[in-house]
Amino acid sequence: MKRIAHLRTPLVLILSVMLPITANAAGFALQNQNGAGNGNAFAGAAASAEDASTVIFNPAGLTYLSEGHSLAIAGTVLNRSVNFSNAGTAAMPTFALGNSGGDGGGTSLIPAAYYAYAISPRLRIGVGLSPTFGNKTEYEEKFIGRFSGYFAEIKQININPSIAYRLNDTVSLGFGLDYARSEVEFRQMAPVAAATQRIAKLEGDDDAWGYNLGVMFQFSPATRLGLAYRSQVKFHLEGKQDIQGVLNRNIRAELETPDNLSLALHQRLSDRWDMLADITWTYWSSIKTITATNARTSAPVAALNFNFRDTYRVGLGANCRLNDTWKLRIGTAYDKTPVPSAADRTMTLPDADRTWLSVGARYALSPKSSLDMGYSHIFFKKAVTERAVALGGPFTQTIRGNFDTSADLLSVQYNHSF
Repeated sequence: MKRIAHLRTPLVLILSVMLPITANAAGFALQNQNGAGNGNAFAGAAASAEDASTVIFNPAGLTYLSEGHSLAIAGTVLNRSVNFSNAGTAAMPTFALGNSGGDGGGTSLIPAAYYAYAISPRLRIGVGLSPTFGNKTEYEEKFIGRFSGYFAEIKQININPSIAYRLNDTVSLGFGLDYARSEVEFRQMAPVAAATQRIAKLEGDDDAWGYNLGVMFQFSPATRLGLAYRSQVKFHLEGKQDIQGVLNRNIRAELETPDNLSLALHQRLSDRWDMLADITWTYWSSIKTITATNARTSAPVAALNFNFRDTYRVGLGANCRLNDTWKLRIGTAYDKTPVPSAADRTMTLPDADRTWLSVGARYALSPKSSLDMGYSHIFFKKAVTERAVALGGPFTQTIRGNFDTSADLLSVQYNHSF
């Protein structure tokens, strides 16, 4: 046991990449829940109610869809670039410093599907299937920051049955349940002796429930306001911690996705132009410390401070109806990171304030079907990290460097009513 006196710390380091999975919204959230909104940088999404994807943004919007059945199927290709440059990191004793790790980003396909049905002119139901959180960050195994984490992946699928009711010509209400399945995997290098390192891996999964609420106010034929809330979802992850040839044990850890509140506006300016705007608050401050326990004894194994802070996002967009066939979209948004300082910025969360620029279009294939296309480029502010790694004894390190991150999103969505 002498060579692994730091057995508790590999889990600490793995947990340091547990929540910070870089996605295309602040923190580790996924903004792109449909394809149509991508053309507006998702500005005003909680008030748009253009198609069945309103299930995820504001279920009250179901009452604005045509009677009968509505279907929306979307796919987004997310290409993310994450590059690290060293700025004074010293090598851990007895180990080579390592390299920049290559591009930690990659390309992902993000699908989504929604269905809605009008039971009556006032009562509607719907269901959505989409990944609300998740992405993948992977550097080379010789990465400078490998002792803090070089691989992290989260897969979270959300099923969202919903119901909506129009009280009158002004007010509509919506409610949804969220059943979510989360799977996580993380890897780092752990020193087990002088100049000897092994891959330390953590895997876990769980199912959990949450809910979402929405209300829409149609103040006039031209002005619609939407207010939507999505609850926290708390996962009690169960899985394995493994260090090859050294350790294999069952562990438990809690992963709590934050709640958020969005206020959105859809304003018709003329027969051709609409304006969309929103402000969204995400309550990341619920994530302060992650504690892992031994599954057999329930004894605390490790605790890690994130010190996340609450954040906001603001978006502004516009639609232009060229004719009965084409609608053009533009949009921009500013998204604030929950990471409060360079010391809290991990290798797999080189997260920073970001700005969206988006364009898109809707093409009417027929009176009953349409095709949406959208493209966004996300500019990230330069991010600095000074992440401390303490693995016991001489195995300590502070990783100092800069991250250069960007992302591109290309979406397609097919809409059909029948």
